[in-house]
Amino acid sequence: MKKWSVKKLVLTAILGGLAGVLMSLGFSLPFMPTFYKIDFSDVPSIIALFTMGPLSAACVEVIKIVVKIATVGSYSFGIGELANLIAIALFIIPTWLIYKAMGKTKKAVVASLFFGMLIRTGFACFVNAYITLPLYARAMGMPVDSIVKMVASVNPSITDLRSFILFATIPFNLIKIAANYGIGYFILVRLASARTDVNFYKPESAC
Repeated sequence: MKKWSVKKLVLTAILGGLAGVLMSLGFSLPFMPTFYKIDFSDVPSIIALFTMGPLSAACVEVIKIVVKIATVGSYSFGIGELANLIAIALFIIPTWLIYKAMGKTKKAVVASLFFGMLIRTGFACFVNAYITLPLYARAMGMPVDSIVKMVASVNPSITDLRSFILFATIPFNLIKIAANYGIGYFILVRLASARTDVNFYKPESAC
């Protein structure tokens, strides 16, 4: 394994700390469960992924969870943080593989983020239905159906687990991931145009 430079270690740590702060600033959306929090903590991870590689991005994801729990605790008995840990592999692995397979061009960045968003949202449905939601219900001391009924008070379209996934999990993840990926891509492009030492894609002519 190639040794990390001091610069890479420092940048990874800084991005991880920034991601932790951003994760602590999460907020709820109307018609969504209160334990679903929108934040922009994936933006530093995206920057790390495309400029320093998947291991750096994974470290940023882990650091952000540690920072968030250490500073403000958990809004969801640690279950939201567990979901974030699961999402590390769902975010980093397919996104990086698509980006690498397409030759690390600008088109590859866009395609990898788009398909990564779809893959991550699809797995989020499974994870929410069979892992995080049952764990949250157990932590609250009530059945899953009761949690669904609580959510129905803010969104009448949700009547059972299936409608919870359809009208809460899917739109929430699409909104959150699209916002993070869009901002992350914009910052990457700005960095690449402003700094000669930031090169996250090959020129199209080099494909």
